[in-house]
Amino acid sequence: MKIIINLVTFLLCTGAIFSQQTITGKVTDAKNNPIEGANIYLEGTYDGASSDENGNFSFETTEEGLQTLIVSMLSYESHYEAGDVSYFKDLHIKLLESVNSLTGVTLTAGTFEAGDNSKVSVLKPLDIVTTAGAAGDFVAALQTLPGTTTVNEDGRLFVRGGTAGETQVFIDGLRVFQPFNATANNTPTRGRFSPFLFKGISFSTGGYSAEYGQALSSVLLLNTTDVPLQEKTDISIMSVGGGIGHTEIWGDQSLSLNTSYMNLAPYEALIPSTQGVRWKSPYESLSGEAVFRSKGEKSMFKLYTGFNHANLDIEQEDINFDDYVRFRLKNNNLYFNSSYKYYFENDWSLTSGASIAWDTNDIDIQENRVDANETSSHIKVKARKNFSNRLDLSFGAEYFNTKYDETYTDLNNEFYNGYNDGLWAAFAESDIFLSNKFAMKLGVRGTQSSLLDEFKVSPRVSLAYKPGEEGQFSLAYGDFFQRPLTEVVKFSQDLQMEKASHYILNYQYINNGKTFRTELYYKNYDRLVKYDTDMPQFNSNFTNLGSGYAKGIDIFWRDSKSIENLDYWASYSYLDTERNYQNFSGKAAPNFAPKHNLSVVTKYWVNKLRSQVGFSYSYGSGRPYNNPNSSGFMQERTKSYNNLSFNWAYLIDQQKILYFSVSNLLGINNVSDYQYANTPNGDGIYDRRAITPPADSFFFVGFFWTISSDGKSNQLDNL
Repeated sequence: MKIIINLVTFLLCTGAIFSQQTITGKVTDAKNNPIEGANIYLEGTYDGASSDENGNFSFETTEEGLQTLIVSMLSYESHYEAGDVSYFKDLHIKLLESVNSLTGVTLTAGTFEAGDNSKVSVLKPLDIVTTAGAAGDFVAALQTLPGTTTVNEDGRLFVRGGTAGETQVFIDGLRVFQPFNATANNTPTRGRFSPFLFKGISFSTGGYSAEYGQALSSVLLLNTTDVPLQEKTDISIMSVGGGIGHTEIWGDQSLSLNTSYMNLAPYEALIPSTQGVRWKSPYESLSGEAVFRSKGEKSMFKLYTGFNHANLDIEQEDINFDDYVRFRLKNNNLYFNSSYKYYFENDWSLTSGASIAWDTNDIDIQENRVDANETSSHIKVKARKNFSNRLDLSFGAEYFNTKYDETYTDLNNEFYNGYNDGLWAAFAESDIFLSNKFAMKLGVRGTQSSLLDEFKVSPRVSLAYKPGEEGQFSLAYGDFFQRPLTEVVKFSQDLQMEKASHYILNYQYINNGKTFRTELYYKNYDRLVKYDTDMPQFNSNFTNLGSGYAKGIDIFWRDSKSIENLDYWASYSYLDTERNYQNFSGKAAPNFAPKHNLSVVTKYWVNKLRSQVGFSYSYGSGRPYNNPNSSGFMQERTKSYNNLSFNWAYLIDQQKILYFSVSNLLGINNVSDYQYANTPNGDGIYDRRAITPPADSFFFVGFFWTISSDGKSNQLDNL
């Protein structure tokens, strides 16, 4: 019996010995460098080991059949090997570096971010509107960034040799059709929006995402606040009007309201315009905005609405009239924007939204009258899937509709012009992170216009490489199409979409409160609209034979750490551009495109005075203009543009602020262009007049009071 027991025991031990398997291999990174300390184990067991200094590992197991071998290491993505355990010998396992959203590469070519949640922000949330001379208009503050041109008689965004109509504005991903207030010719406008309703801004000076279209040069993306931090009331009393805003919160729902009234009559009484302008009824406006938000467990709904009523009655000097020309305007604008986002399981999300705008203009020019009505809408659906921290895919479709009606009446005739355009678009885009050092964005967009009966496909590509911890390089290329502007298609629809192709090389460095950024770019224009009259009109001959280019370099530097309490940034842009479009007789630089632009913005906090003091300086080299008294086309240059502005915000107490600002502190008489007579005088010379601002400087005084539950919030960031 004892012999039998010993035999059984021997057989069992022998079986156990023979059932053991030895798992061996080596762990390296993508460059075959050995990784020490990696954990290697069979899923669901205690069998495993760690790699040695040479990356080698070896351990035994009694497991049999199909198994999963897991290799994990901090800062690397886990690796899985599935198969029969007998094959896990002499393995060579390469671990991929995990992509870190905080320290990894980002895609930044052509884009400036402003927001707390963006690691590539060159601007803090809304602090751009504390810029001296901007007077609370964040669009004016954006003109201190490289790539933009200060066109002081207009006020809209001109980007890298593009017209103002080549930049589009979106709120929460949906189009804003009339983002600027209506105004008179050669009188600067302002954006319609109150800055404190937005949590972040993305300003693309080129090479923007395939999700957006109908902009040859640039897009400005505004994102409304998701969840306000607290209930508060903001009260503003200003030298040009007043306003009140309030935020109310009910659990996961909130409502922010804001309304303001502006009237320049008191200001004009104290400091009248003296340069070619007589105000019969100074600019007056009543506006308001509201944002409703409802946050669910996996969803977010937002409804934004804004309205604006403005009117003015002005007389302006004109070289072709003996007396001043009277111009009267009444504008009404109503805008709605709603968006809904839902987060599904498995990292899917769906975003849908719609916007609609009604805009009417009643204009009187001398004895002539123009009544214009525009109704525009935008519907959009987008899905997004995060497959991993290395790959995501977004795709969607959208529809734009614009109906425009205009009636022009003079003493003898009445003319009607208008159009109705339905524009479909679809897009797809993927972000691919190959490592913490290299990423790419691939996208494509297709657009179909019913008005032009044309379909176009636009590829978009961005690449980014991060050689070190603080700096990175980016490349971007894209084709961009845009339907001709209303001023053209209201007369003729027998045209094609205009086209621009962008090529961008970017370098950005961010470290310890310092940001350096530079971009080289080239933009090629094709199929630009041309016509054979001074302005587009019903008997113009329109073609798409125009072309052009814009190339240059943009440089940006910001430092908020080197000097205590001082924050400053500097921007420089060099622009070389020519185009043959509109009624140009040949290729030339347009009037809105000087070669050199420089901006310096400073903000300094003075503790003893409880004040923030700011200066900003803007410079632009001479702008091209055409002189019919000399040979050549657009060969003359105005004198350089100079503007030194100042602002001072004094905290009376934590929630009360007294604010003062003055633009063009030195009162420099800036000339933007010249208007020439239609016919020569008796000496054969065309007389001219300089086009200058209605006033050289603008003064502003305001009192701002915030009432909030914490007793600390104020409106300093909104000034």
